[in-house]
Order: sequence, then structure tokens, then C-alpha cells
Amino acid sequence: MNLRIGHGYDIHRTIAGRPMILGGVHFTDSPVGLEGHSDADCLTHAICDALLGAAALHDIGHFFPNTDPAYKNIDSQLLLRRVVAELSKLGWRIVNLDASLIAEQPKIYPRLAEMKAALARSAGLSVSQIGLKATTNEGVDEIGRGLAIAAHAVALIQKT
Repeated sequence: MNLRIGHGYDIHRTIAGRPMILGGVHFTDSPVGLEGHSDADCLTHAICDALLGAAALHDIGHFFPNTDPAYKNIDSQLLLRRVVAELSKLGWRIVNLDASLIAEQPKIYPRLAEMKAALARSAGLSVSQIGLKATTNEGVDEIGRGLAIAAHAVALIQKT
């Protein structure tokens, strides 16, 4: 079996006046969103980087640079679909994804199933192939003060 593991990490500052989107889910009750060139969905970005890393490809910024106006406010689920398509062209399939969100607000747990479903649709997976957890930073640093949200992701891919 030809298996590879990749890790991804992303962090974005919170900012007023933007929608909060995590794992493809809009948190309409959040007073802040995430700052970034795209929709700033740090969970989906970490997953993209984990997949790209597993295939030994460049990172998400190489494929979707923040200097390209084509990616301004783009839906990160579209970026994930493009990453999955790129891996497929190279003969890779996703075995599973596992990710952790680190945020003080919004409360993630009530929306985990919805995020898993959105990510599964975009990645062409079943919900059972995605692990997703949420934690806080216990008041430590910018994440703990609610000034940023971060995500870690791990991807296992297999040569088809």
C-alpha cells in the first residue's frame, strides 16, 4: 500500500464586518469573522494544506495566492474541491481527514456535524471519514483572547 500523511495548520485574526465561516458553515450569530483574502475559513485551509503536504505538493498559497484577485472572497470549499481534483489527477485518493479547531468563540461543538457534512461534500468523502474536534486555548494568547482562530489538520491519502 502506498500511503502518505500530511499535516496542515492555519490561523486567522478575527475582524468585525466579515462573516464567520468555518468548515464551510456560516456562523451568522458571530459578531466577528476571520480576516483574509479568501473567505478566511482556517479549518478548510488547514485541510487543504494537509492534503497538499501528503502529496508532497506546494502549499495552499502557491495554488491560490492572496495576490490574485480571482481568489478575493472565494469560498474555501471551492478551493478544497480543486485540491481534491488535483490529487485525483495525480492518482491519490483521500483515506481520511482529522482536524482540530482552536477557538474561544463561536461555540463550535453544536455545529460540528454540519461542518463535517460540508467538508465531506467538498472532499468527496463520507462523514465517517472525517474526524473533527474543537477546543479553546484556555484564555492563553491571541486565540485565548478571541482575537484569532486556528486549525490543525491531518490527512491520510492512498495511491489509487
